[in-house]
Amino acid sequence: MNLDNSFAAVVTGAASGLGAATARALAAKGVKVAIFDLSAEAGDALAKEIGGVFCEVNVTDEASVDAGFAKARAANGQERVLVNCAGIAPAAKTVGKNRETGEPRAHDLALFEKAIAINLVGTFRCIAKSAAGMVTLDPVDEAGSRGAIVNTASVAAQDGQVGQAAYAASKGGVQAMTLPVARDLMNDGIRVNTILPGIFETPMMAAMPQQVQDALAAMVPFPKRLGKADEYAALALFMVEHDYLNGECVRLDGAIRMGPK
Repeated sequence: MNLDNSFAAVVTGAASGLGAATARALAAKGVKVAIFDLSAEAGDALAKEIGGVFCEVNVTDEASVDAGFAKARAANGQERVLVNCAGIAPAAKTVGKNRETGEPRAHDLALFEKAIAINLVGTFRCIAKSAAGMVTLDPVDEAGSRGAIVNTASVAAQDGQVGQAAYAASKGGVQAMTLPVARDLMNDGIRVNTILPGIFETPMMAAMPQQVQDALAAMVPFPKRLGKADEYAALALFMVEHDYLNGECVRLDGAIRMGPK
């Protein structure tokens, strides 16, 4: 699929970071972009910048997601592209310590469930809702292509570190469902792929001390730097436009393999 101004796209978690870079890259191709995010101020600003539409969406709430897709489609038409970037990265050990007493404390299950609800269930919710709309479209080519979906997992899906049980489980789920969802949608002409980013320059990373950022960058085999959001966006667009890439999970990480901590 060659992206142009006849396409509409939805990007979740698009008000900042990887999602914002992807929204900008799609808009630069002429694609009509809908920004799904909870951050209204940043989302509105980006929508104005790229000529898109902002939809305040909580991916854990079905009514909110339905309303977001309805608003996006009313403005731009049925999307052929979905990029899932909404997510959180909580950190907690399976058994930690109470800061006040020093006593052992089990992982907060509410935090674990929140990570699963946003990163895994939220991603699948948007996939299912978007694909249900995509299947109604006419194919864009003789092969029968109707749309493309790109998800965001993490290298933590394979190299989860200390304190990443919840995060790794949620992102591992995204990786694991990529192939079966692609198979579910194979007769509908919808492709599904997933990116596993390594250590990237994001607003969360920018908030860390510079020496911490430098130390993380030095861990990357080559190139010895943090990943850039534009590099994620470029791979996402490649996955959308490359018609033979389907059911695949691709690490984007400078060959890093994360240690225990």
